[in-house]
Formats: sequence, C-alpha cells, structure tokens
Amino acid sequence: MQFWKRWMSRSKVEPTYPDFSGALAPEQPLFIIGDVHGRIDLLDQLLAKAPDDAQLILVGDLIDRGDESAQVLNRARDLCAEGAICLMGNHEKMMLDFIKHPIERGPRWLRYGGLQTLQSYGVPGARERAGEDELHFICDGLKTCLSDGMQDWIKTLPLHWHSGNVHVVHAAADPQVDLTKQSSRVLLWGTRAFDEQPRQDGQWVVHGHTIVDEAVCANGRVSIDTGAYATGVLTGAYIQADECTFISTASV
Repeated sequence: MQFWKRWMSRSKVEPTYPDFSGALAPEQPLFIIGDVHGRIDLLDQLLAKAPDDAQLILVGDLIDRGDESAQVLNRARDLCAEGAICLMGNHEKMMLDFIKHPIERGPRWLRYGGLQTLQSYGVPGARERAGEDELHFICDGLKTCLSDGMQDWIKTLPLHWHSGNVHVVHAAADPQVDLTKQSSRVLLWGTRAFDEQPRQDGQWVVHGHTIVDEAVCANGRVSIDTGAYATGVLTGAYIQADECTFISTASV
C-alpha cells in the first residue's frame, strides 16, 4: 500500500441532480489542493501525502489570514518551477490591487487578511485603520520585501486550468457560460448560479474559496476549501477517471 493511502477518504462520484450527467474524465491523474491561506505547516503536511503520479495544482488563496503567507508564496513558486500549477485567488488579486492602488484598495485588503501577509514579510507599520500616508508607506515596504520577480510571478498566475473535462478555478464558474469564456470576477469571487444549478455540458469544476465542513464531489462540482487557516484541515482532491479521493491533513 502506498504511503499516502492512509489519509484518503473516498467520495463516490454519483451525480444526484437530475439535470447533470458526466463522469470525471481527466487526461491524467490530478491532485488539487484547496485554499492554503498562509499555513505552510499544513501545506507541507499535505504535500508529504500527495500521490506521486498526479499533476499538482493549487487553487489559489495562498496568502492572507495565516501567519506564514510569505513562506507559502515562496513554496508555491518553487513548486511551479518544478511543474506544479498554481491559480490566482481573490486574495492574491487583492494584494496586487493594493500595490497598484494603495489608498483605494488597501483598507479592504487589510481588513480581510492582508495584515497577516504584511506581518509575514516583516513590513513595519501595518494596521487595519491605516491612514493614506501610512498606506503608501506600507505599500512601499511590501514592494521592497517581495522577493525578486515575485510580483510579476503572481500577475501571471492563470485563472483557469483544465485536463479533459475537469476544470480547476479558484471560486466558481457560471454554469450558463462556456468555461473558456468566464469572467475573471466570477472565477475569482464566485456567482450564486454556481451553487444553484449544474452545468449542462458534462464538465466538472474543482474549486476552493467557499468553505465547506467536508470536501464534496457531486453535481459536477468538487469543493475543497475546508477552511485550513481556522480549522487546521487542508484538503486535496486526487482525481482519476470516474473517481475522486480526498486527502487531508486531518487524521482518519
């Protein structure tokens, strides 16, 4: 028995919604990791359990809320250099927006986890209610602390990746729109329609962003954000033909 199988929990792929049909059919085995949010400890634990035959993918939201956001970004960049795929999450987008427009976009980012990212980089003066001069100062500090090329690397992260009929996005995909024509806002932030109706084209969507008590594989959706920063449970989905297996940092 392979080492990682001790941490598996199988999810039968049984579409329950009467209007959805379609079996999981990736072109290769995939291992897709949910929102890490600055928990390098959990990421390392899950990577140690990852199947060695699968394409590794991270769904984004590497940063914010967790205290080791800088370390997670560095680890993800190294993994991508070795062949992994990393998507952009809405939290990476918020950080980029802060760097570009610190006054307009700073308060929101700081309120929703940016403080932890700044602290992980050792940026001085960061506080949630920073004034305009402080925001410029914090922004300059972050740009100085980001490792060479990191900002450009984050900018190039894709919003969508697929293998066969398995599509990986950060937040959601509009079920009424072709998966190659989704808006960036939906991919990063989600849409109510994603939860309310299945796709009609047999395509599966794997996503994070919305926290679930347990990972779910049903109705053409694979939901894998188990709230790692708060729960201590980081989950990955190992997807093969017509099979989805969840592997997490929780002992089973």
